[in-house]
Amino acid sequence: MDPSPRWRRRRSSRRLWTAVVAALALPLATLATGTTPAHAATVQCSVDYKTNDWGSGFTADLTITNRGTDAINGWTLTYAYTGNQTLTNGWNGTWSQSGKNVTVNNAAWNGTIAAGTAVTTGAQFTYSGTNTAPASYAVNGTTCTGAHQPPITVLTSPAAGAVYTQGDAVPLAATAAAADGATVSKVEFYDDTTLLGTDTSSPYTLSTSGLSVGAHSIVAKAYDSLGASAASTPVGITVASGPAIVASPTQLGVQQGKSGTFTVKLSTQPSANVTVAVARTDGNTGLSVTGGSSLTFTPSNWNTAQTVTITADASGTGSATFTASATGQAKATVTVTELAATKAYDARFLDLYGKITNPANGYFSPEGIPYHSVETLIVEAPDQGHETTSEAYSYLIWLQAMYGKVTGDWSKFNAAWSTMETYMIPTHADQPTNSFYNASKPATYAPELDTPNEYPAKLDTGVSVGSDPIAGELKSAYGTDDVYGMHWLQDVDNTYGYGNEPGKCEAGPTATGPSYINTFQRGAQESVWETVPQPTCDAFKYGGKNGYLDLFTGDSSYAKQWKYTDAPDADARAVQAAYWADVWAKAQGRSADVSATVGKAAKMGDYLRYAMYDKYFKKIGNCVGPSACAAGTGKDASHYLLSWYYAWGGATDTSAGWAWRIGSSHTHGGYQNPLAAYALSTNADLKPKSATGASDWATSLTRQLEFYRWLQSSEGAIAGGATNSWAGRYATPPTGTPTFYGMYYDQQPVYHDPPSNQWFGFQAWSMERVAEYYQQTGNANAKTVLDKWVAWALSKTTINPDGTYRIPSTLQWSGAPDTWNASSPGSNSGLHVTVADYTNDVGVAAAYAKTLSYYAARSGNTQAKTTAKALLDGMWNNYQDALGVAVPETRADYNRFNDSVYVPSTFSGTMPNGDAINSSSTFASLRSFYKNDPAWSKIQAYLAGGAAPVFTYHRFWAQADIALAMGSYAELLE
Repeated sequence: MDPSPRWRRRRSSRRLWTAVVAALALPLATLATGTTPAHAATVQCSVDYKTNDWGSGFTADLTITNRGTDAINGWTLTYAYTGNQTLTNGWNGTWSQSGKNVTVNNAAWNGTIAAGTAVTTGAQFTYSGTNTAPASYAVNGTTCTGAHQPPITVLTSPAAGAVYTQGDAVPLAATAAAADGATVSKVEFYDDTTLLGTDTSSPYTLSTSGLSVGAHSIVAKAYDSLGASAASTPVGITVASGPAIVASPTQLGVQQGKSGTFTVKLSTQPSANVTVAVARTDGNTGLSVTGGSSLTFTPSNWNTAQTVTITADASGTGSATFTASATGQAKATVTVTELAATKAYDARFLDLYGKITNPANGYFSPEGIPYHSVETLIVEAPDQGHETTSEAYSYLIWLQAMYGKVTGDWSKFNAAWSTMETYMIPTHADQPTNSFYNASKPATYAPELDTPNEYPAKLDTGVSVGSDPIAGELKSAYGTDDVYGMHWLQDVDNTYGYGNEPGKCEAGPTATGPSYINTFQRGAQESVWETVPQPTCDAFKYGGKNGYLDLFTGDSSYAKQWKYTDAPDADARAVQAAYWADVWAKAQGRSADVSATVGKAAKMGDYLRYAMYDKYFKKIGNCVGPSACAAGTGKDASHYLLSWYYAWGGATDTSAGWAWRIGSSHTHGGYQNPLAAYALSTNADLKPKSATGASDWATSLTRQLEFYRWLQSSEGAIAGGATNSWAGRYATPPTGTPTFYGMYYDQQPVYHDPPSNQWFGFQAWSMERVAEYYQQTGNANAKTVLDKWVAWALSKTTINPDGTYRIPSTLQWSGAPDTWNASSPGSNSGLHVTVADYTNDVGVAAAYAKTLSYYAARSGNTQAKTTAKALLDGMWNNYQDALGVAVPETRADYNRFNDSVYVPSTFSGTMPNGDAINSSSTFASLRSFYKNDPAWSKIQAYLAGGAAPVFTYHRFWAQADIALAMGSYAELLE
């Protein structure tokens, strides 16, 4: 993400809902519009000015915050430079310059600044000499105050990756500096979200010796005399059970003919000298210790790192394990991989891989589950950072597949799938009544409604539903009624507390451990800020008298039940990763190493076909009226696309005797995966066992490519999607709505707050899959789509002289595609896209770079290749930190922490921790745990009228995608 508060949608942006279950989401403030300027006398504002300067030019990002109580409806920002700064171009507004004076008028879509919210505008300038920031700013003629800057907090001890022995003192120290004439009042030290202690005077220090064995994330948080606060970047450390040797990093890539280094020290002070021997203990003999094979540590220098040098010969490849050992010390191992002399980007892959997989860096739970982010205070699709998604698991599998390609070690790929299978695919005990599922009556109809306050939605047994044509063949193929698919959302640390009841399916595989949860369930307008978190297994222990069920569906009575929702793009990505593992392992002559896991991916792909069906298995095409729309009788209910979800559930009581399954009528361009469809229909190792699985995926492959062509705008970007159920209740669409095989064009399928078609990340993700398919096959239809999309994307990409970059962030759409004609596709001359704002988002840039790499590898397009390299070099050289690659993000949408959450006046209940669920509930009141988060004071200050908070997030999916982009570039173009 870029450091400006542009309206952007995170990758994990998605949501689903069902008749009795829901899931997935989005974070984001609603885009505002407005054209009438506010009277100057009513304006109260502040402007925050930030630059990225490379000596002869710079970009400037300006955040305008409305400090008043009334909305600003239309704005003009004015300021002046003292030097020769000259405007080149601007975004998020109309920029002009007269002499030294700069004027910015709002864009059509960001003209309204609600009270307490902010918008950002930006521009690029050239200059020579000095580049002094403007002295003052005005909005609509009224001079603005400067935004008070929070203190700068830096954790100086411990060092990242440090290892300590249990019981030894861990020295904590931080520096803090206040801004704007304020003073630092105190510094708090945290272990993740647990307060360890406070110091009120400089130097700010604390000694703690009670940390448990394992990984810890240490944070310092400073407060100033004006009430502002800011936390440091987390530092990961490890506490060992006894004296141990500490090696860093634990993963290292060394190119042929070159050397690399790692360091060694001790975790605790010895009573006498300790001699550490370092030697290669297995693996590639082309790697050897050429320095530091014997290191002596004394009671004085035990904590001073000493260097070990590993040298690669001129011709070998592969990995070796180097072990550092000493009497009385736990040994340390480092995996070193010898790379071809040209593979600098594989070396980058291993570097970042080492940071991601280092337990001290906080990406994983003690069970080895990838968190959504290292940081806990983050709200987007997951509403807390230590939740996780099926998306994160799929990226873990893909990351480990690439690791196998680079190192030849496939054990980690297999282990990643096993972790996913253990924790994210419900066990038989978690879905105990599938045997009662009746494929001729899959589910009971309930309409989707427009806004949360229209819920609960009444079940309607009078609406006919179609039959499920694949349940029987799946049971025949796999000998079970259970569904093999990932649930989409998991509370890894059991923060909500739904995993507190032993023996219940809400506990996941273990009591009090990771628990399956749901959030979204109430229509297209329900943003993450309006959700009520709920357990997947509703045993009426929490919530109201019927648990949470009567918040969502209206029924005469309620049964205790389980319910799960699958995010098809994540399952398809897991299949995609398994395909590459199969291809890469075969190239190494190691197919047997991955064959069992690849077979499981084929099984997952078989069940993923539920995403191809209308929600209630009704016929595809011109489906209007819940009763008038005919029930499907087999494959005529399949649109053969990857829809937004599929879901399944049933009674918890085995004597109750019922279960259900549904597909989804809504399809989004960003969810399609032709590479997975290609793998499941043509790759012998990935073809499903079922009678019609492979042929269904062959049909899907063709249909997906047609779908992209149908949704491709005149400029080249891919529009929203289509639905077989207008408004989620088979309503009548507007006259003239174009169709795709009878499904209606939907500019913003699935969710509207914010619109689902705005995020450029969906473009990059989806086109990357097309590019992979094209690179593998040379398919002409894929090339047709890519040629146009790549040309558009490149035209909207800026590489700055210092290597930083700007790529599209928010897209705006107008018009509609032509009705699909497979034999003569239309030109879509009436469907248009514009780029509303830009970003330096590292995760999206990585996915975009991968798209360009795969496209360039097959097409030979030079601009795509050079831009891919520039994006990867730009983020690597400009945005690295101790935990990975990341950029600051201004989160203006966090003003929604106090958003009301609709709860009917007749409902009263509690969350597991006692938080009340009633008509007065807000997003924050249902999540009181946030008040204990080290970063909470930044939210408090913002809600009280302060500046929009800035966070630097390390999302697992983004870090994995950056590493994968490095590895892909090495494979294809290096």
